[in-house]
Amino acid sequence: MTRDDGSTRNTVWDGVALRRVRAAADPDANPRPVALPAAWDDTAAEALAALAPGNGPVALPRLAEAWIARLAARGRKLGLLADAAAAESLATALRGLLLARRGAPGAGTWAGDSKAEPRFVLNLPAFLEEDGFAAAGYAAAVRTGVLALEILGGAKATRLRLGFADLAGLLAALRLDYDSPEGRDVAVAVAALTRGAAEAASGRLAESLGARFPLALNWPAPPASLPVAGLVEAVRAALDEAAGAPGLRHAAIVALSPPDAVEALLGAETGGLAPAAAPTRLVSTEDGGVAEIPTRAALLAGEDAARLLAPRGPESRAAMEAALRPWLHAAAPAVAAPAQAPRPVAKPRPAPAHGRGAVWKVGIGGHRVTLRTMEGAEGLEEISLTLAKDGAAFRGVVDALCHSVTVGLASGVPLDEYVQAFAYTRFGPAGVVEGDPAIHRASSVLDWAFRRLALDHLGGRILPDPTEEECGGDHLGTAAQQLPLLPDLPSAPAPAARRRALRLVG
Repeated sequence: MTRDDGSTRNTVWDGVALRRVRAAADPDANPRPVALPAAWDDTAAEALAALAPGNGPVALPRLAEAWIARLAARGRKLGLLADAAAAESLATALRGLLLARRGAPGAGTWAGDSKAEPRFVLNLPAFLEEDGFAAAGYAAAVRTGVLALEILGGAKATRLRLGFADLAGLLAALRLDYDSPEGRDVAVAVAALTRGAAEAASGRLAESLGARFPLALNWPAPPASLPVAGLVEAVRAALDEAAGAPGLRHAAIVALSPPDAVEALLGAETGGLAPAAAPTRLVSTEDGGVAEIPTRAALLAGEDAARLLAPRGPESRAAMEAALRPWLHAAAPAVAAPAQAPRPVAKPRPAPAHGRGAVWKVGIGGHRVTLRTMEGAEGLEEISLTLAKDGAAFRGVVDALCHSVTVGLASGVPLDEYVQAFAYTRFGPAGVVEGDPAIHRASSVLDWAFRRLALDHLGGRILPDPTEEECGGDHLGTAAQQLPLLPDLPSAPAPAARRRALRLVG
């Protein structure tokens, strides 16, 4: 172990023991030296590798201090931080949130990208303490986030993006079912606390900078009783403080954003209000295999993990979103999982006796693709696709689609229906398949993946390769050719006729 020095000297980082590993943001990237707190896992190391610009060594203290220093200096210049003491107070608060893995700004701030819209995310499970949810600490974190976003927006932004992540993990740790009235009540209280603290902070900024919007007390009544000690009182106090503001500096503040690598750095396992996919996850092992391990939420949920973290259907998420929507300033995004380097490399662990998995790594039209599957007693249970070099939006949509398939499989949808839906879809990347002895061409990543699933999980059924014309240059994976992100089903000939011509055999 070692400790970082230089720009981090005489800060809280001085006392932080670091460990050094080699990590990469995706399976095809060259690993880079990464230094991070000794207690943080390899998933955080991969996220840090994704957040840091360039390809050289990266240390969390120095990378964090770079954006913290920029933010503090800009706050002084804008007059939002009155003096050096105020700037250091904000810097200390931001360091504390990061070290506790409670909150941080989005990836654009870490990269110093002035064109990226600023966002700030709070990791809900990190606010759990021995006596329950740290409501006062959470409200303080919201205030810090609002001030940071006001600075990042140059004191000109009328709409901020402050949100939370891993609601499913928080509810599981509190032993509350995501799809229960009690679970939704606690989620509503968290959203109400976020809204109240955020608008109170906006009101304080309005006192010094001037109000731009009138206070609109159009909140619904928050829950009157909750199974979490102190949360009702904290919500009431935050809303009362917001109600006393002279006006607001911002028209909107609370908005759940699509996750990026910051959620992974903080340890959040789901984005925003999304339900958990399962109580376990797949990890690649150093020997090239795959193992199934409990999620962080499962470890917090203990013996209730299987029940509390069972896959939920879309109706569960819709019910949660409907309950929280009155407290949010924007609709929640559909992407569920953090946009991180797909499966972290872990020390070899024995796989559970009830499950087994497989990993396929192939090239499709020059693009590296990794398919991971997990089987249970009743067959295929989980799939994930990693596209190493494609755009973040494209990867996010593919990840969301795989999550939907996983949820559908858990709900009893036959794999054959997904194969019929996605085999022979046409969009880039497409072309020659390298690394699969049975499939030589694919008209899309989904075409290869679902024909491979048919081979592995539908009794060895063979679907013939598409023609070279169907995988031609007009379907290769340039950015423009990747749109629309969700592929259309074949239109010529009609899907039904096409599939009658390509009968399942074997």
